[in-house]
Amino acid sequence: MQREAMEYDAVIVGAGPAGLAAAIRLKQLSLEHGHELSVCVIEKGSEVGAHILSGAVLEPRALNELIPDWKEKGAPLNTPAAEDHFLFLTATRAVRLPTPPQMRNHGNYIISLGNLCRWLATQAEELGVEIYPGFAAAEVLYDDDGRVKGVATGDMGIGKDGEKTANYQPGVELHGRLTLFAEGARGSLTKTLVERFGLRAGVDPQTYGIGIKELWEVDPAKHQQGKIVHTVGWPLDRSTYGGSFLYHIENNQVAVGFVVGLDYSNPHLSPFEEFQRFKTHPAIRPTFEGGRRVAYGARALNEGGFQSIPKLVFPGGALIGCAAGFLNVPKIKGTHTAMKSAMVAAEAAFEALRGDGAVGELTAYPERLKQSWLWEELKRVRNIRPSFQRGLWAGLAYSAIDTYVLRGRAPWTFHHHADHTTLKKASEAPKIEYPKPDGKITFDRLSSVFISNTNHEENQPSHLTLKDPKVPIAVNLALYDAPEQRYCPAGVYEIVRDASGENPRLQINAQNCVHCKTCDIKDPTQNINWVVPEGGGGPNYPNM
Repeated sequence: MQREAMEYDAVIVGAGPAGLAAAIRLKQLSLEHGHELSVCVIEKGSEVGAHILSGAVLEPRALNELIPDWKEKGAPLNTPAAEDHFLFLTATRAVRLPTPPQMRNHGNYIISLGNLCRWLATQAEELGVEIYPGFAAAEVLYDDDGRVKGVATGDMGIGKDGEKTANYQPGVELHGRLTLFAEGARGSLTKTLVERFGLRAGVDPQTYGIGIKELWEVDPAKHQQGKIVHTVGWPLDRSTYGGSFLYHIENNQVAVGFVVGLDYSNPHLSPFEEFQRFKTHPAIRPTFEGGRRVAYGARALNEGGFQSIPKLVFPGGALIGCAAGFLNVPKIKGTHTAMKSAMVAAEAAFEALRGDGAVGELTAYPERLKQSWLWEELKRVRNIRPSFQRGLWAGLAYSAIDTYVLRGRAPWTFHHHADHTTLKKASEAPKIEYPKPDGKITFDRLSSVFISNTNHEENQPSHLTLKDPKVPIAVNLALYDAPEQRYCPAGVYEIVRDASGENPRLQINAQNCVHCKTCDIKDPTQNINWVVPEGGGGPNYPNM
């Protein structure tokens, strides 16, 4: 069966805030100038928002620019930020610290980013954007000159054995005069583009954190709508970057999450277990006692900032949003910057698409971006995240100096290292004993995955692929005590042995995967390669 091909002016991969903002801006300009453009967005989740996970406190700056009348149009920004708390935790105490300027949230909103994306999708469709959820972009297409000419969605109905089943359907080719990649952090196609076009030449490696989140319904007496709490310190040691958030949203709900920088060094550390342990702190646990956990999820987030921004353009396409890495780490916000990058790219793209024929490199996009508020915002905070490489106290001290004295204008720039290079050997690192879950405040991985509504068609090739099947035992288990068992927040990776306890092998439970991409990032030999499963698979996050 031949693949069907569909032609568009612009193809956008990913219906997150960046992809949808780009689509909306392209159509707005199309209407303003009376120049019709066809715009298509494809999304691997079963619906728009299904794979979207963020804290999330939204700074509405980019949304104000994109859709100034969003309130009248019913955007789901229902909880204005009311008060900020910044706490340092020891094992038994919580010490309130001054809230850093970047973390002050007056004028911002606590939201469900998934619901905002669902609303943005309706705005895009009203403008004439075609959105196709449940279609995973599996392959970048190139023309004879090596220019990106679009993407192809994955074939459906391929069995575990690699053979076509009775349900086989070939993928669809989506050809665009221009293709914008908005896959989010560590996108599988973005990785191939970075390699093919050398997009990271001359810039720092991207560095990441894993964010794990739960949504709770709590006792109304313990709920304070609009309250925002961030913590640093316990349960992490002083050399591991990370912290937590608690956001009190509407309907007696609290979003609680924990972020661990993936440059951590102890292979025995489990971000999932650290999160569960965090909820037992005397200052945290009372919020959740008597409450009910209703949702769970996890996602990698970019932490590299300004010095890790790659080359953004290549013949026929561009990277936007978190595919490029525009998160402002000190603010703990990336939606406004992702949207702004997409809007700038769309404005440059519209000018290019008004002409005839194929579009080459969209050089106006990075040039305009450097003149925008986004560029200045990220440049001023570029040294804060890497300052924590020297530990919590050094990072906090430097961040205060950089913020209050230097005001982000230091004549130096700190640099990053790749996260997969930082693990110590298991024999060189202290083991960590984690308490068993109580099923009330703390939980295990499998019950957590269950409420993420994660599902994949079982009879399909695993989307978690190994470049060398010998490495998990010969290297990861032998040297690092198989850290994939712990850094995965979904129980995907298990070392199993025979009845005598011998002959270890790696078992991959791909059905559990919540698409966080942590394995692809943290695997010490970069042997794990995450590729897209069949479209529509993965989590289905409600209100996350």
